Amino acid sequence: MKDGFTEDSALHLKVKESILELIRNGEYKPDTKLPTEAEFCEKYGVSRTTIRTALQQLSTEGHIYRQQGRGTFVSSNKVKQRLTSTVENFSKQLAMQGKNPLIKVINLEVIPADPFLADVFELSEGDPVNVLERIRYADDEPLQYEKAFLPWKKTPSLNRQACEKSLYNLLQTQYNLKIQKTVEHLEISFPEDEISDLLKIKPETPCFALETFAHIEDGSLIEYSKTMFRGDYAHFIIERNYE
Repeated sequence: MKDGFTEDSALHLKVKESILELIRNGEYKPDTKLPTEAEFCEKYGVSRTTIRTALQQLSTEGHIYRQQGRGTFVSSNKVKQRLTSTVENFSKQLAMQGKNPLIKVINLEVIPADPFLADVFELSEGDPVNVLERIRYADDEPLQYEKAFLPWKKTPSLNRQACEKSLYNLLQTQYNLKIQKTVEHLEISFPEDEISDLLKIKPETPCFALETFAHIEDGSLIEYSKTMFRGDYAHFIIERNYE
């Protein structure tokens, strides 16, 4: 049965949104095979070029994946994270979705502050700064790469194993430093080759880049971090309350 779409310049977007709605409402379930291009052409009454364009966009956004010689399949459900939540940490958010969370430290070292780090942390150039690099996983699949900087004078002797849990909880329990607020900047970006290798994605895969400035109760900055989220595996929820 054709859906009766009419030809226009945005036709592939209408087809894409229709297929996406079928994925979201469960008609096309995760890891199940989608209809063929010919079957989609028949369903929507459009050209194969239109179907291919729609499927390519769905693939780029991580909603579907293709297997050579087998066809096109629906991707597993994306990992949902609340950007507005300050209560539930990464591990708790994933556990509530039935996923197994894991954080691995891939590097922890002390470096001299460059002009940028000296400025944000109000240090002198050359003062020691902790650098912490971590990969966060969901069901053994890499979800995000994070590189965090913290002033050494406030966070000496960071423990590598302890950093494989909540960093903010560690700051509060070990150093009595409670995060008061964070200022975050989110944009679409493409990963560098080294990061794409760590996340097991192609360099041309769109990602979410999150830059975070974390302040403690006296207003000073305790952490500056840059996080790269896999665009094909991350789903953000923003909740606003109005009085």
